[in-house]
Amino acid sequence: MRKDINIPEVADVYVAAVKEFNETHRTDDWNAYIVNDSDEPLELVLIVSNGYNEKKKTSLMRHKLQVLPAKSFAKIEFIEDSVLELTNEFAVTYFLDGKMFEKTFVFKAGSIKDENKAPVPSMLKEGVLAE
Repeated sequence: MRKDINIPEVADVYVAAVKEFNETHRTDDWNAYIVNDSDEPLELVLIVSNGYNEKKKTSLMRHKLQVLPAKSFAKIEFIEDSVLELTNEFAVTYFLDGKMFEKTFVFKAGSIKDENKAPVPSMLKEGVLAE
């Protein structure tokens, strides 16, 4: 019965950490974004995020987007400096063409740093892409 369940592979959707200047606080902050680099809009995007290591665990954060247009992105949340030392997961579920897609994107502990920045699809910015 389990072999009959077809879970489509996620493609052209990313979670990225992007360092940006915060005008209000005059600081450089890391922010998490969901990126839709596909040619179709994503519908009912649900994101559950958390961070953890052997000793610490953050609370779960839940986010919802009704629609994420094609070739666009949306800010998920601010990433506080103290959680950069943790493994951070973003479980993403969405609908595309009437099918449900899901993937857990992971930033390994210590991977969100300037040395790991690369171009982020559809954003015209550099950031760190989750695995």
